[in-house]
Amino acid sequence: MTEITRVPLQPIAKGTLSKLWAGVLAAALAAAALAWFTLPPGVKITTIKDGAGAVPKAGDLVFIKYVGKLASNGKEFDRSRNVLEGLPPGIPPGLIPEGSPFEIGQTVPGFNEALQKVQKGGKYTFMIPAEKAYGAEEKRNPQTGEVEIPANSDLVFDVEVTEILSPEEAKKRSEQISAIMAQLQPSGPPAPDGAAPEGEPAAKPAPKAADKK
Repeated sequence: MTEITRVPLQPIAKGTLSKLWAGVLAAALAAAALAWFTLPPGVKITTIKDGAGAVPKAGDLVFIKYVGKLASNGKEFDRSRNVLEGLPPGIPPGLIPEGSPFEIGQTVPGFNEALQKVQKGGKYTFMIPAEKAYGAEEKRNPQTGEVEIPANSDLVFDVEVTEILSPEEAKKRSEQISAIMAQLQPSGPPAPDGAAPEGEPAAKPAPKAADKK
């Protein structure tokens, strides 16, 4: 049987071990830097004012006041609409929150990601890279045809969260609003003389006055 010749390990010279670890560390840092630069940029959220309560989850309805701008030049391309404008009087205050409603899971990826990290009453700035916004797609104004968001644009949103509603609470409020709106609407056109509103008996004609002689 052939005996395997064992080669003794050579001793490491003084200072070589530290150089070895320095080389390993440098390689690790280089690899980490390479991985960092090859990853797509992520969404950045800056908290201007802290909110309170739970953060939204899938299906929740988040009401926000916001202004959307292009990161490249600060040009505004969109802002929230107040759903309270144009509603008839009679809607109880607070039933419909201020701002525009957004459902979690129904927006562009970056905006959706940011919405899941906010709290009611908080104010934030969202920095959304193009890869998580509209990418290479450009967005035009439907009325004018003007390009409002050029292709590959990073976006900035200044956001204030006014309310967060669960699907159950949103449905409940929707039913309340529908009931109130139904009560505020007129029942129908006025009935002609002598005719009764639907569901009521017709009125008897008034007796004629006796002819004077």
